[in-house]
Amino acid sequence: MRSTKISTLNETSLHAALKRWYARAGDRVEVAVDGFIVDIVRGDLLVEIQTGNFSSIRRKLNTLLEDHAVRLVYPVEQEKWIIKAPKAGRGKRERRKSPKRGALEHVFQELVGIPQLLIHPRFSIEVLLIRSEEVRRFDGRRRKGWVTHERRLIEVVDQRLFQTPKDLSALLPSDLPEPFSTADLAHALGKPRWLARKIAYCLRQMDEIRQVGKRGNAALYARAA
Repeated sequence: MRSTKISTLNETSLHAALKRWYARAGDRVEVAVDGFIVDIVRGDLLVEIQTGNFSSIRRKLNTLLEDHAVRLVYPVEQEKWIIKAPKAGRGKRERRKSPKRGALEHVFQELVGIPQLLIHPRFSIEVLLIRSEEVRRFDGRRRKGWVTHERRLIEVVDQRLFQTPKDLSALLPSDLPEPFSTADLAHALGKPRWLARKIAYCLRQMDEIRQVGKRGNAALYARAA
């Protein structure tokens, strides 16, 4: 491994802020490893911060895991403020709190792109619950007009490290009936059905749950022995 200085012109504000927050004394930042630039190198651990789609870095993670321990750090917006910049630079900006609230379970929204990676003994994922701002600007060329210009970190509220599939399956509610459907899981978590389906898919790929039957058209699952 060798340090290298690279351009950060394409780095988003949120990514840069999370990298500064996560880095400790003695860490090396922006290091070339096996043909890739890694956000943080902490001793023998490679830390990659990803604020979006996991599938886009699947090849990078698989390559690095051949010889290194890798931790993927992912932020979930527990609280988000939306800021609308004034049109044409005139008027006052609007700032309102989004009704959406993120939770640890939302990591499955992206984990569907790499569901079996947590089986790898050298891979771990850390979820950061954050408060953030989303700056939107008006673009008359876009159909909806308003587009996201920037995401900013306000603060990190909490963090949770998942090192094994068992750690992720611990997010299943203790009062979840068995067998259970994704509708049962959505109800127990207080989350939408689409997220429950992603959770079930990931945990099944990790061999933490298994399909044991059907109730009408709905698949039924049980925790693996």
